[in-house]
Amino acid sequence: MRMRKLRVVLDTNVVVSAHLNAEGYERHVLDLVLAGKLQIAVSAAILEEYEGVLRRPKFGIAPRQVGRALHLLRTAARMVRPHRRLEVARDPADNRFLECAEASKADYLVTGNKRHFPKQWRQTQVVNARELIEWVIPELRR
Repeated sequence: MRMRKLRVVLDTNVVVSAHLNAEGYERHVLDLVLAGKLQIAVSAAILEEYEGVLRRPKFGIAPRQVGRALHLLRTAARMVRPHRRLEVARDPADNRFLECAEASKADYLVTGNKRHFPKQWRQTQVVNARELIEWVIPELRR
């Protein structure tokens, strides 16, 4: 019997960190997504935010690399259209991640800013990349 893939929503800070630090937990999470081991869910608003932040000059990520990264993410992702607008997160812009998690029935919302989110939203647990790797990797080995 094959288990379904874990569904995740990645906060923008996880995607950016993955591009800035090839050795970090965030990069490991992104690699699992791109390898098809985890199912990522995104909304149009999230993809727009990923692109805007990755293209910021302060990060120094080459435009071609950003384009390639976004193409890979779009290819790996399940696009969702959130059903309703939420006002739960401390930062109003963070609600789009909870909306996507709710619409996709995500298992995990992965963020570097856990304090900005509730510990859990519906069936989605809010974790950082290290926690996801420590909890999920043993499951993926089964």
